[in-house]
Amino acid sequence: MTLIKSISGIRGTIGGTVGEGLTPLDIVKFTSAYGTWAVNKTGINKIVLGRDARISGNMVNNLVIGTLQGLGIDVIDLGLSTTPTVEIAVPLEKAAGGIILTASHNPKQWNALKLLNADGEFISDADGKEVLDIAESSAFKYADVNDLGKVYNDNNYLQEHIDQILALPLVDVDAITKADFKVVIDCVNSTGGIFVPALLRSLGVKTVHELYCEPDGNFPHNPEPLPENLTALSKEVLLKRADLGIAVDPDVDRLCFVCEDGNMFGEEYTLVAVADYVLKNKKGNTVSNLSSTRALRDVTEQAGGEYHAAAVGEVNVVNKMKAVNAVIGGEGNGGVIYPELHYGRDALVGIALFLTHLAKFGKPVSILRSSYPGYFISKNKITLTPEMDIDALLLKVEEKYKKQPHTTIDGLKIEFDKEWVHLRRSNTEPIIRIYSEGNSETVANNLASKIIADIKEILQLKN
Repeated sequence: MTLIKSISGIRGTIGGTVGEGLTPLDIVKFTSAYGTWAVNKTGINKIVLGRDARISGNMVNNLVIGTLQGLGIDVIDLGLSTTPTVEIAVPLEKAAGGIILTASHNPKQWNALKLLNADGEFISDADGKEVLDIAESSAFKYADVNDLGKVYNDNNYLQEHIDQILALPLVDVDAITKADFKVVIDCVNSTGGIFVPALLRSLGVKTVHELYCEPDGNFPHNPEPLPENLTALSKEVLLKRADLGIAVDPDVDRLCFVCEDGNMFGEEYTLVAVADYVLKNKKGNTVSNLSSTRALRDVTEQAGGEYHAAAVGEVNVVNKMKAVNAVIGGEGNGGVIYPELHYGRDALVGIALFLTHLAKFGKPVSILRSSYPGYFISKNKITLTPEMDIDALLLKVEEKYKKQPHTTIDGLKIEFDKEWVHLRRSNTEPIIRIYSEGNSETVANNLASKIIADIKEILQLKN
């Protein structure tokens, strides 16, 4: 059983013993801490709540609602929703913050409390530390019987979210309608099965073949939208002779596409394609994290903008976007952040912008993909063990490559002309991630292998 506390929220596996998994007592403890923090921060006794469709969602939802009520906080319960929808709802409700019950791409045994501030954005690292301090010291006080919070169920935000997307100047419903796209969607039996078909209908897409759109939490495959998990979608695109396939993760903040020929568009290129379209219509800067493809930088500079890299983590990307006034940004895991709508990864706005781009492009998805620089990212990981001193290990790797351009704002990233490798400790799993990119799969894999060999050599020298 696992319980991980980070800027990504309180994430863990359901069951087990207290403090070692996401148990009912842990859920109450951290909800109490967050609710206390949010009210102290804002003076507002209102929190927005939403969840994905995973099996444990209803149980966790009941515990969170009861705890917030016990603190004297009113709850706006959106029920089955998406992470970006809750992010939009928080400021509209003038709430103190929001909680999304989702473990994002993690398998069904996981769940999590994703925590938002009053702007509907993920809480900062400093705020997260305050919440954890309150939790560890049990510095919360519950309300008297006459002051318990009330619960309001609100199912209007699906349409509100869609309406805000349709109102964006760069979303062209007429162009999408005229393109008459035939689309297959894989919503991994979570809330995308509610939201994505509704969005596509509103965009004028008449032919939608639904795959795994029953929001019952029974994920038919690993829910992370990676190529190896999307084989059924790829086959269905070919079978239905569709123009493209669309896949989202359980909480609908990550997005990737399948080309009409069944090949993957590549989750790294979701943001690249959307940014290309936005930059064609609005000059400006872009941001992605250090582990994302260089292709965004190429596309941005070609359009006359400046590209900036941020530390991994949505809150870090958002902060950098605000600092450089970026017109588009996100993460290479299929996360699109379009600040004209809100500062959060949003698969729904990504779909609308991508389909507009594709409609105006007028050629198949595979041709659009081939118009972008051809990089390949190799994603590897090393499982952490208690005796591994990760910081010392990274320092030794840095020393070995000190003559190469490198940055340590988030782990260690080393550049080799247009190739790079990024080593960092995961925020959500007990592993070190090793990402490398080159102009071919072989080049990227060889670079990763070289760095992994360096690490093993360093560890052996230490032993």
